[in-house]
Amino acid sequence: MLAFILRDYFRCSTVKDFSKWLIILGLIAVVIGFLLNVFSDRLGWLGKLPGDLKFESKNVRFYFPFSSLVLLNLFVYLIMRFMSWLK
Repeated sequence: MLAFILRDYFRCSTVKDFSKWLIILGLIAVVIGFLLNVFSDRLGWLGKLPGDLKFESKNVRFYFPFSSLVLLNLFVYLIMRFMSWLK
């Protein structure tokens, strides 16, 4: 299902075009992973924002980074809007 959504968004007409987009998205994921690994000491605040839920008891830990997810979602949304603006 995700493949059909991405295909409609990027208007790929063939499987070959779709495979090129998958390769591009994979390379972008590798670059982002590399940057997160290199700059992990400077991104220590990510996951410790004032809306990230963290509950701990004696045997159980629950962590839900709500504020960090909202911030990352906004960042991805702005990138997608910029990509659609370039069309």
